[in-house]
Amino acid sequence: MPPLWRHTTVLLDEAVSALLGSPLADADAAPGWVVDGTLGRGGHTRELLQRLPGQIGVIALDRDPEALAAVRADATLQPHLASGRLRLVHSAFSGLPEALRQQGLAPGQLAGLLLDLGVSSPQIDDPTRGFSFRHDGPLDMRMDPTRGESVADFLQRADEHTLIQVIRDYGEERFAPAIAKAIVAGQARGSVPRTTAQLSALVAGAVKSREPGKDPATRTFQALRIHINGELAELERVLDASLSELAPGARLAVISFHSLEDRCVKQFIRRHSQAAVDRRSPAYWAGAADSAPLPLTALGRTLPGADEVAANPRSRSAVLRVAERSGVQQEAA
Repeated sequence: MPPLWRHTTVLLDEAVSALLGSPLADADAAPGWVVDGTLGRGGHTRELLQRLPGQIGVIALDRDPEALAAVRADATLQPHLASGRLRLVHSAFSGLPEALRQQGLAPGQLAGLLLDLGVSSPQIDDPTRGFSFRHDGPLDMRMDPTRGESVADFLQRADEHTLIQVIRDYGEERFAPAIAKAIVAGQARGSVPRTTAQLSALVAGAVKSREPGKDPATRTFQALRIHINGELAELERVLDASLSELAPGARLAVISFHSLEDRCVKQFIRRHSQAAVDRRSPAYWAGAADSAPLPLTALGRTLPGADEVAANPRSRSAVLRVAERSGVQQEAA
């Protein structure tokens, strides 16, 4: 097993407190389950188990086998595993419905859902996982290294158009064409990057100007990681599934770390918490516009405080958004 790389949980109290603001805070709450869809090293799960009423358990999902192994070895969580109050599932969070059926939960029974998006510090800091340009290692970036295609393999086969699209759309990188051309040129020479240092050097050679304080490879590494793990598609699927899985009054709490994720979460909550008003409709001007209840109530956003950012600089881009499920049941899209 790899070393236990240090991980500091972001917005820990804020996220758990947001879930506890629902009926879960009631000591007489009915037995039920909360899902931590991104277990990581168990920070949010540990806090949930400490603060939830004893009849509420946690089902924790993670697609990374190393995260699951680390939590199973954690002495503070072993009693909860032994009692059955904590259940671990090897799954991406898009597999939420299947995971809940396996655990015996029907749609509409989930008491809360927490998602802490992106890559964890242990993944970033372990050179063998290939997530960071700061540490040389194999160019992998898979959150589940037991399945799927590594970034190195993707770069071996991707055409220029695909590379431009991935790097531009997921990294918001204006030099995407130049970077893609350099990769394709390497394909022709048989010298496509297979390590993080090789990719970082290629990007540095293709990017003609640099943002102050930011490595030129930052956006490209982000883009390739998002693509290879299907992160935005995964997020859209679990958000849609939450509409049919959450019980009335249960809350959804999502922590995101870059604008693409946050935009997806913000738009999802807005779409299901704000009525679409057609001002061209005669019913609107007659005061009889449709007032059907909406499936979600938006409860706002929270950013890390100055003290948290100072103690953990990786938290500086985090955004927590929270919504509460109404009593209206709706099938997931």
